[in-house]
Amino acid sequence: MKKHGILNSEIAKVLADLGHMDKIAIGDAGLPVPDGVKKIDLALTLSEPSFLSVLKVVLSDMKVEKVVLAEEIKQQNAVQLAAVEAALTEDEVVTYVSHEDFKSQLKDVKAVIRTGEATPYSNIILQSGVLF
Repeated sequence: MKKHGILNSEIAKVLADLGHMDKIAIGDAGLPVPDGVKKIDLALTLSEPSFLSVLKVVLSDMKVEKVVLAEEIKQQNAVQLAAVEAALTEDEVVTYVSHEDFKSQLKDVKAVIRTGEATPYSNIILQSGVLF
């Protein structure tokens, strides 16, 4: 049994397989996952697990160089945005796109991790960096 890190075998495998500039997404319960994109469904009930709790665990195990968020989070979910910003370090470049553009970018991610989050625009794309 693993002693440290992410226990979910699907998430651990996806993260281990990432190369520089590969992307994954973490989404709320309603985020549509494009056909052909791997969905790792963690949702148990509405709000469980939360988007933020999953994001923090993934960030602890993944080198991220770029983050994509929907522009709408600024007005529609400022509390969640503040929590996301607090979870990030100054190393990640944050970009904002329309929610429609965000959804279109999902076709290029290696996997979408679905949470039980039930607040609007609680979705993020994480682009892998390198450790060296």
